[in-house]
Amino acid sequence: MIRLSVTARIALLAIGLALISNLVLVGFVWKLVHDDAIDAVRRDTIEESDALVAVYRTGGLPALVRAIEDAQAPSDPTRIVMVVAADGRRLAQVGPAIGHVGRAPSIGFHIGQVGDSMPWSEREAGYAVRQIGPNRLVSGHLLDDWEAEQRGIERALAAATLLSLALGVGGGLVVTRYVGQRLNRVTDVIEGVAEGDLSRRVPNAASGGDAFDRLALRLNAMLDKTERLMTELRIVTDGLAHDLRSPLARLRAKAEAAVLQADPAQREAAMGGLLIETDLVMRMLSTMIEITRAESVPRDRLAPIDPAALMEEIAELYAPVVEDAGMRFEAVIETGAPRIVLHRELMTQALANLIDNALRHAGAGGAITLRLAIAGGEARFQVEDRGPGIAEADRAQALRRFGRLDSARSLPGAGLGMALVEAVARLHDGRIALGDNAPGLVAAIVVPVTL
Repeated sequence: MIRLSVTARIALLAIGLALISNLVLVGFVWKLVHDDAIDAVRRDTIEESDALVAVYRTGGLPALVRAIEDAQAPSDPTRIVMVVAADGRRLAQVGPAIGHVGRAPSIGFHIGQVGDSMPWSEREAGYAVRQIGPNRLVSGHLLDDWEAEQRGIERALAAATLLSLALGVGGGLVVTRYVGQRLNRVTDVIEGVAEGDLSRRVPNAASGGDAFDRLALRLNAMLDKTERLMTELRIVTDGLAHDLRSPLARLRAKAEAAVLQADPAQREAAMGGLLIETDLVMRMLSTMIEITRAESVPRDRLAPIDPAALMEEIAELYAPVVEDAGMRFEAVIETGAPRIVLHRELMTQALANLIDNALRHAGAGGAITLRLAIAGGEARFQVEDRGPGIAEADRAQALRRFGRLDSARSLPGAGLGMALVEAVARLHDGRIALGDNAPGLVAAIVVPVTL
């Protein structure tokens, strides 16, 4: 079985559509001309028949015969007029004879062959049969003009068939070339990505264009996300290898020290340090799992939530924690905010991370503000502190996984908290914004206000 390529099938489809459309058009014209011609013959024939019947009713058969003899005009060779007796004899005649009229079963308008003898054997006529006393009146016209038009239409049909084939082939080649070029662009990008070049993109992808443009946009968006995930995977792999090396080395050293300690008190102290290092590694791995979960949550897990109620719950939960750390806590929550489609657990976890960062870096005696602001079609879930803040040049480093600033390396942690916050912001089609609180840091999760 022969399998045709997609472009070949498209070309054949274009040829077939062109052929069918032309055949349908010519067929429609043929039918229209045929019906109009038959209607015209019927109308003229019945009018002439009515006129002859009127002559018969006025002057009888002799007057009708004289009218028929007067109708012998050489200028109209297509005219047919006959008076046929019941026994088949022709009492008067103009034009070719229609031999079967004497046996015709019905009165009315007919389309049929004129007769069996040459030169009329293959010619058709439209004629009306009327009963006048014991006789029959036949009047009509040969269909020579209509047959000539029919032959012309048939020739046009043949020419249109050839033309449609030519146009179909030409159109098929044009469509095939166009489709092939568009598909080749996508294929080249896919082949480049398969060879490891994740920077390849489909060029000239216009928003709101045709199906190929939409395909290119979706493919480019998928490749953007894939490249970002691969970059983050490399960073995570490198970061895990680097950041786990020290805690694992310390973990091994403390485990070895605990094994070698003979004094129970010193062994217990060594075991305590061993647990601390184990907790640090576990927190790093747990945070990595939370980031992966935030990046893979399906959109149907999000639901409309009152942002003010969510911020009030977080404020009620963290106010005692902040005050126990010797800091002032303030919640500034804008009321009347519309419901926003959010993932409650992940948004709560992200805000908790921002508050934990503020607790570690703001210092004793400082202040932490939890703020909800709605402006410009966006909601800002914001945490403000009075710590040293982050210089603008270092903010990109602070958002990377395992990205730890020099000022924070003496503090416990792995540099994954802000990465989790950014993953949650991306899940909600938002972003994380870092600003200066003069002094201190303003960290906000900014999401669009859409239902």
